Amino acid sequence: MQIRLATTTLLLASTLVMACGQAEPQQPPAGAGATAFEGARVIVGDGSDPIENATIIVRDGRIEQVGAGVAVPEGATRVSLAGKTVMPGIVDAHVHLRSQMRDQLVEDLQRRAYYGVVAAQSMGQDQGDVPYQVRTESTTMPNAARFQTAGRGITMPEPGRTEVPIWVSTEAEARAAVQDNAKRKVDIIKIWVDDRDNKFKKLTPELYGAIIDEAHKNGLRVTAHIFELEDAKGLLKAGLDAFAHGVRDRDIDEEFVAMYKARPEVILVPNLPGRGVKTDLSWVSETVPAGEVEKLQAANAKDDPEAQKAFGIQARNLAKLNSLGVKIAMGTDGNTPYGPHVEMADMVAAGMTPHQVIVAATRNSAEVMKLTDLGTVAAGKSADFVVLDANPLDDITNTRRINAVYIRGAAVDRAALRTRFSGQATE
Repeated sequence: MQIRLATTTLLLASTLVMACGQAEPQQPPAGAGATAFEGARVIVGDGSDPIENATIIVRDGRIEQVGAGVAVPEGATRVSLAGKTVMPGIVDAHVHLRSQMRDQLVEDLQRRAYYGVVAAQSMGQDQGDVPYQVRTESTTMPNAARFQTAGRGITMPEPGRTEVPIWVSTEAEARAAVQDNAKRKVDIIKIWVDDRDNKFKKLTPELYGAIIDEAHKNGLRVTAHIFELEDAKGLLKAGLDAFAHGVRDRDIDEEFVAMYKARPEVILVPNLPGRGVKTDLSWVSETVPAGEVEKLQAANAKDDPEAQKAFGIQARNLAKLNSLGVKIAMGTDGNTPYGPHVEMADMVAAGMTPHQVIVAATRNSAEVMKLTDLGTVAAGKSADFVVLDANPLDDITNTRRINAVYIRGAAVDRAALRTRFSGQATE
């Protein structure tokens, strides 16, 4: 009997222990898998006042919350950014990258990521399959900016220049060129309306009108390389969506201003020329070999009156349109990875405020590229942002003082890129 009672007691005890062991597992902390970036000044990118001592909560590559006084969820990884300034990742809406070879194109995108550029749009010099393949890959590629392409741009015949753009001379050819790009699912249609110093015929209003009409029928927007004021007026009348350059031959007149007021949705990417003043580029030495830095310094060691004159025209035109509230974006028209930082300084020199320029280079450029998840540091956006050691609202050149770059919530490995790029040519 005693043995039986003891056995029963042991069985009851075992049952209780098993019952306790089968309790519901504890849920992980709410912040598991999240990262909290704390203590920085945050420039949102929409023109609103910076958020001081802000907290940014990032999970799965996206921003969940941003603001002062945001509670850090239990279990979140904490990153102190005290004393730093955060701004949105830079978006370059006009570049020309080495798009024929995959490795070169990927390297160009990595070089841009190093300098805080999180997306770049190549404007009309891309042919073959590589650009489209890399466009798809770039949405998940580590340490690289996102890529978009205008495919093959459209122009009148320009023998002796690049033959990548599609040459058209008739309305039928113009529409066929758009259709060819549409089949490739380009991100935008690029056209050139320029006689290249009277060397070639330029697209006529009939031809660019047909291109714009056909593009809109295919759900595509059109951006134009221009030089002269009269062409800018004709393109506005024809329904152009964006300018890839500002007017460069003269100061804009009141007729153009009135036309632009009637088309406020048209975005201007000014692509300013060099200012023609002595410039110190020693700050690019982290990624440019010493010999090339010396050449850059020598080329920018003296003032250039002719360049200053050209800059003056475009700077006045930019300042006037900016004062009217025209939407300004940012592009660099080339393959200089650090170019956006130079362009932003030029835009400030032209009369824009640092805050206006940051909005242009982030939110507005993202709008040009229809990247709705980029452009601002805000809830729901991709966690693409730049951490700076100084405030660019005080001095726009502080955008060059990069502490860290994050793309989709992951830190760009700038140390590895710096080691790799500092010893090789940039071409």
